[in-house]
Amino acid sequence: MSFADLGLSDELLRAVTDAGYTEPTPIQQQSIPPVLMGKDLIGIAQTGTGKTAAFVLPMIDILGEGRTRALMPRSLILEPTRELAAQVAENFEKYGTHHKLSMALLIGGVQMGDQVKALEKGVDVLIATPGRLMDLFGRGKILLNGCSLLVIDEADRMLDMGFIPDIEEICTKLPKERQTLLFSATMPPVIKKLADKFLNDPKRVEVARPATTNTNITQFLIETSTMKKREVLRGLLEAENVQSGIIFCNRKTTVRELNKSLQRHGFRSAEIHGDMDQPARIAELERFKRGDVNILVASDVAARGLDVKGVSHVYNFDAPWHPDDYVHRIGRTGRAGAKGTAYTLVTKEDAENIANIEKLTGQKISRVKLKTAPAPSDDEDREEAPRGRGRGRKTEDEKPKRGRGKKDDRADDAVDEEVRRDEPRREPARREEPRRDEPRRDRRPRDEQPRRDHRRRDERDDGPDDGWNGPIPDFLNYTLAE
Repeated sequence: MSFADLGLSDELLRAVTDAGYTEPTPIQQQSIPPVLMGKDLIGIAQTGTGKTAAFVLPMIDILGEGRTRALMPRSLILEPTRELAAQVAENFEKYGTHHKLSMALLIGGVQMGDQVKALEKGVDVLIATPGRLMDLFGRGKILLNGCSLLVIDEADRMLDMGFIPDIEEICTKLPKERQTLLFSATMPPVIKKLADKFLNDPKRVEVARPATTNTNITQFLIETSTMKKREVLRGLLEAENVQSGIIFCNRKTTVRELNKSLQRHGFRSAEIHGDMDQPARIAELERFKRGDVNILVASDVAARGLDVKGVSHVYNFDAPWHPDDYVHRIGRTGRAGAKGTAYTLVTKEDAENIANIEKLTGQKISRVKLKTAPAPSDDEDREEAPRGRGRGRKTEDEKPKRGRGKKDDRADDAVDEEVRRDEPRREPARREEPRRDEPRRDRRPRDEQPRRDHRRRDERDDGPDDGWNGPIPDFLNYTLAE
């Protein structure tokens, strides 16, 4: 089957051909025809299967006719992260070259001025993250009663980041007579409830079992210990001669520290995480795409929507807390039919997380022990455990909480407890005790302190020497009766 068989316009087919695509993916084959017919849709497919084009292509043809009005977008696409929103915007620019469609991107981390100006002119396609959209809506800068097409992308990620209440509120602001498309890699009960509430007799398209990993990706678990993680990672990077790889960490602090460590060891690496403002994140991504750096250290903010051609390796420096995140992380490689390799560094504390991942994906991940980094003994693990905390037990601040977190990024910003092997250890400062031959400081008020005699000791008058210089005992005050 070709794209011409799906019912797309000639202008759109020309743009698709210019982009280098000839055959649609399974999700595109099954999704595009019903969307063009105006039906609601639930699309379930694993990451990297072409879900974005499955709704971008028919939307371009649907919106080809009509006119825009100020502050009232004709269609709305909701994305969980800034990177994914920018990725969708790039798809509209690529496939809409022969259509005169206006587009606006509403994301956090950038000033609102330009976004408000774009809305005032009127847009055909509005791509937004829920946080920034609700902010502008509350300020009266946008009206949603003219939106006839809604797309909720990466719905399961919306759930993880706590956006579901916002999504429900946004849906109530839209016209009831509209077309709604919902795409997700998994379909947990909360998402199914959302679909039942806001979709009208949707067509369900499922091209892969939920949370199935790409068969083009070779997966390995590397057994190691906390202190040896960086050493093992450097060994893997050198042995594989990685041309383009992404390293995922659970915490933003780990991303920063690991990137500094790799740079100190001569690797061309960059970092991206939720604490960076949007221009800085875009700049780092462009460096990675151009090949100025070949290693990108990232938090889960880049786990979805980051589509960089030629990523051959993915490394999980930390085993992900949620099994769904594992599927999306390794999905950054092995895209568009290419082969990819994914390594996950695991310690004994990660056993439960790995078991949940294997249960979700339905496959056993190969375990390997590197010769350069043998598995640690029990004694080594005991020495490497973070001090002051129970082993194998997480505090309330460390446990990931589903459905809670900051808007837009929502990355867990718990304190990084990683033992930094590359940094020199600092000895605790010793408290200096006063010498015994030095007088202790008198802390009484100045007016209550005795006046000091500044004469030399041999010049002072100590009074007559009567042979006793101590206190007089009470018994010397008594005399015996005669």
